[in-house]
Amino acid sequence: MKDLSVFQDDNVLVSSATYDDAGVYRISDDVALVQTVDFFTPMVDDPYDFGRVAVANSLSDVYAMGGVPKTALNVVSFPINCLEHSILKDILRGGADKLVEAGVALLGGHTVDDTEPKYGVSVTGFVDPRQVWTNGGAQVGDILILTKKLGVGLLTTALKGDEELVSADDLAEVTESMAKLNRAASDVAKLVGEVHGCTDITGFGLIGHLLEMIGRDESVAFELDSSRLLFFNGALDYARDGLVPGGAYRNRDYVKDRVEYLVPEFMELAVVTPETSGGLVFAFSKEQGALFLEKMKEAGELAFVIGRVVERVDKSIIVL
Repeated sequence: MKDLSVFQDDNVLVSSATYDDAGVYRISDDVALVQTVDFFTPMVDDPYDFGRVAVANSLSDVYAMGGVPKTALNVVSFPINCLEHSILKDILRGGADKLVEAGVALLGGHTVDDTEPKYGVSVTGFVDPRQVWTNGGAQVGDILILTKKLGVGLLTTALKGDEELVSADDLAEVTESMAKLNRAASDVAKLVGEVHGCTDITGFGLIGHLLEMIGRDESVAFELDSSRLLFFNGALDYARDGLVPGGAYRNRDYVKDRVEYLVPEFMELAVVTPETSGGLVFAFSKEQGALFLEKMKEAGELAFVIGRVVERVDKSIIVL
């Protein structure tokens, strides 16, 4: 994309140049637009659940910027002559129900005839231009906090390999996690105080998105404590057994020069495995982080420390 023409506009506060989750465009001193789009192929069999997950995943980018999503447009590809029209209806119904839950107005969208289903939404939200969260800004001494369990890609890969490997309860837990909005975590973080950095965990895996938080800052590194990571039931067993998606190996190869692993190979693969509609990662000062954890617990929401920010010596991330 480096050779694409770019219109220079001082009101563009955040663009793709910094690997952030969404773009931000200032329209006044008090209001900026947050814009993003995401869509993908099904990762669950149930069309309704697929619609819910796809929308939750798309909205997550706005929550990760500290914004409030307001409007959405459907983006749909569907093999209209190969699959029952009721399947498309259920996908759109799941997405619409999730948008209603989030308080987001569906304004329309666009569909194309394709060889396989794909669904997501383009989202526009609002944010105070003086209080935009970006990937960057983590400071030495900060703690890193994650708000959803890991291992979605490991369970869905195991499911594709053998449906009997994943229990109905485990599949239900993963599905509900993917469909869960990151709104509560975003709202609590706004109440707590200064967020030094935030991103959501999706296709690049935990490590890939943590590297986006570091960006080009050569002064900091992240120490990731693998013993504190929470995974869905069975996820690490599948990693040990080699039931790992191809995307994990591609992710690991892409980040290999910036990461030091002091863990077994199955854990290496677990932390680079692609996630779908994962949680938010926050960089907070220790004091603000402790308050965030307390408020999340009071709200009945999951949040746990996964590491800390230290001075850079060699690698950008050390997995302990």
